[in-house]
Amino acid sequence: MTASGQGNPGQNTDVWTTRRLLGWTSDAFARRGLDSPRLMAEVLLAHTIGCDRLRLYTDPDRPTPPPELATLRALVARALRHEPVQYLTGEAWFFGLPMHADRRALIPRPCTEMLVETVLQRFRLTTTPVPPAPEPPAPEPAEPTLSALPADEPSHATPTPTPAAARRPQQHAPALIADVCTGSGCVAVAIARHMPAARLVATDISPGAIELARANAQRHGVGARVDLRTGDLLEPLADLAGSLDALLSNPPYIPDSEWGDVPPNVRDHEPELALRGGADGLRFVLPVLRGAPRLLRPGGLLMIELAAATAAQALAAATLTPGLTDPRVLKDLDGLDRVLTATRAG
Repeated sequence: MTASGQGNPGQNTDVWTTRRLLGWTSDAFARRGLDSPRLMAEVLLAHTIGCDRLRLYTDPDRPTPPPELATLRALVARALRHEPVQYLTGEAWFFGLPMHADRRALIPRPCTEMLVETVLQRFRLTTTPVPPAPEPPAPEPAEPTLSALPADEPSHATPTPTPAAARRPQQHAPALIADVCTGSGCVAVAIARHMPAARLVATDISPGAIELARANAQRHGVGARVDLRTGDLLEPLADLAGSLDALLSNPPYIPDSEWGDVPPNVRDHEPELALRGGADGLRFVLPVLRGAPRLLRPGGLLMIELAAATAAQALAAATLTPGLTDPRVLKDLDGLDRVLTATRAG
């Protein structure tokens, strides 16, 4: 192989430096038409070496030993067959946090970060006051002393202290938030990390996805505040009627008519169970939408990620759903209709 990127790192005895491997790998990905070829090359090489991506550029002339070359060559071959780099490395990033990633759940995507961002913005502005704790009973009045002033004489004594309830800083109830179709748990974990007092309930029909979500919750130290439940859509939340401050969901929503256009790195490798939303893409969206009012408290927030092609139909359904008010659709960074929001009336 030459520095221009010709050759194969697994088939000759030339010295392969980090610089040359980056060039060869990114060229191979570009020729195959893969997205972000340079980034993919950096991620795979850093994973192979066991370093961060910055080190690839601070030590570009580092020779690569044969075992690393063999590992990288195998990973590149799989990537050229459209296997997602996140599955190859076992890691994906979401909302600035590294998450375990494998075939048990969808790879976290930037558009889903809208769910987290909106919740964080909302709960920075609105909170639910907690009723103050009852005051202890007042002590019995002391017997009058000779120094006590007559009732009709003005007193210059110290004013009566303000009751403790009035002095106590206002407290707020921890938010209770449900994440339906949690998959890798990325949404619930990110919210729990950024809202230290919040409690999360995350559900998924796939036991494997729940296991992966549990690993991510434990990885980020929020396992005690993320209650993971296995079950279909809203069924595991039956005991929480009227108590949720927010209900979020990223259900399967790709319509059958769009399945053939799904890129092979998604269609052939990510779990179909978590992707396909039936003939109209609303097979799972509508049950979440219609069941949300009985679970949310008055003023509670509903957010559902959906396909742009079905946004208008979902919005119309939300408008007709008893118990919901202010339905809207938010656009993602690409300007596509992506998230349906509404508020529990009352």
